[in-house]
Amino acid sequence: MTIDFTIAEALGTIRDEQPLINCVTNAVTVNDVANVTLHWGGLPVMSDDAREVDDMVAGAQGCLLNMGTVSEAGEEVMLTAGRAANEHDVPLVVDPVGVGATPTRDRVAEALVTDLDPTVVKGNYGEITALAGDDAEVRGVESVGEYADVAETAMALARDTDAVVVASGETDVVATTEAAYEITAGDAMLGRVVGTGCMLGVTLATFAAALDDAETAALAGTLAFGVAGEAAANGSFGDYEGPASYRVTFLDAVAGLDDAEHPEADARIERVVET
Repeated sequence: MTIDFTIAEALGTIRDEQPLINCVTNAVTVNDVANVTLHWGGLPVMSDDAREVDDMVAGAQGCLLNMGTVSEAGEEVMLTAGRAANEHDVPLVVDPVGVGATPTRDRVAEALVTDLDPTVVKGNYGEITALAGDDAEVRGVESVGEYADVAETAMALARDTDAVVVASGETDVVATTEAAYEITAGDAMLGRVVGTGCMLGVTLATFAAALDDAETAALAGTLAFGVAGEAAANGSFGDYEGPASYRVTFLDAVAGLDDAEHPEADARIERVVET
């Protein structure tokens, strides 16, 4: 793939189209997920009621399923929302939070990627490795351990699910059935704020809703998210004293990224594996 997009172009498309994104997400980070959607230029709705979620998704342009606080009722709602997304050709992002930590999460995550047809599957290194069927160390919802072959693992999962796979970590990886890319962007402070993984998931749903190509959307969304993290850390949107104030500055960076420097995408994205 030739990298032929810019962050500014992607953001302009999102803000012109204002896609409606239905988020079936967890109670811990729901407010941040809604705000990030709005700040990118999308319209968030957090419908998770079995009585209406299929109708809401049918009228949306994107859908996020995040299993951070998984429950029996929540599982059924996610499957209902995902089926509606597939039926109405709505881009679907699955974030299998904590897969690999418990048998319940393993079963739910497996259902979300086999019973449904996700457009993008996004997780941290441990979650993507566990979902691909390899050994992973996941404590709660956090990835620990070393994952030297995460690019190849992400490609294997892409082949299994026919989805674009995003593995987030110190260096983010975006993989398709044919290639894997490493994205050099972000800041260590992102890892000190609860919910940045959830925010990346809805970022990908928002970009996929506005951009026609899922691979481009995953690359552009992951890069833009990392660049916002850098802009927040380098003071472009004000000073911060620690994780709590960095979180606020990061949200401001997402909302104001038009005013920050946009690096050339091909300078930050490197193809590391291809078939």
